[in-house]
Amino acid sequence: MSKQVLNVELREQTGKGICRRLRAAGRVPAVVYGKGIEPVAVSLNEKELTEAIAGVGGRNHILTINGAGELNGSNVIVSDLLVDSLKGNPRHVDLHRVNLADKVKVHVQLRLTGTSAGVKAGGFLDFALHEVEVECLPVHIPEAIKVDVTELLVGQTLHVSDVAAPVGTVILNDQNAPVVSILGRKGGEAEEAAV
Repeated sequence: MSKQVLNVELREQTGKGICRRLRAAGRVPAVVYGKGIEPVAVSLNEKELTEAIAGVGGRNHILTINGAGELNGSNVIVSDLLVDSLKGNPRHVDLHRVNLADKVKVHVQLRLTGTSAGVKAGGFLDFALHEVEVECLPVHIPEAIKVDVTELLVGQTLHVSDVAAPVGTVILNDQNAPVVSILGRKGGEAEEAAV
């Protein structure tokens, strides 16, 4: 888990035209919401946001809001990020205010490690589930969850139940959902080796 300061400004007006002007000025329109507060419209520096979510932990950083009146000092995480499909820059972000003592649900990326024995034997890897939903305290949000595929042979599958949840986290996905499989090639040596 990492923590970083994010400077925000309250915005009085909302709507497409206002958001367009904010983006032209290098700012990203955003909304802060959370338990016990009304949604608050804010804007933040595009470069600062991009740097915050590009680092270790990606979107699962705990960000501390600087500015924005009563929200000053609040801890938030990125709950939704709208990105321009052509340029890749952020267009809008939803920030969820969190209490460090309350559990949150977040999506965490799965990272495969090792080279599968089945791939070495001529099979190919089918990576079916790239992220899982976990529940944990904000201080326990993992950067990613590593999944070792070294021992997987052709015809074998790792399921969510086989993924080791980091300390303090619970994986909420269907435990029978496939994460990664090693498939044989039709008529190839890998298929014969599996028989």
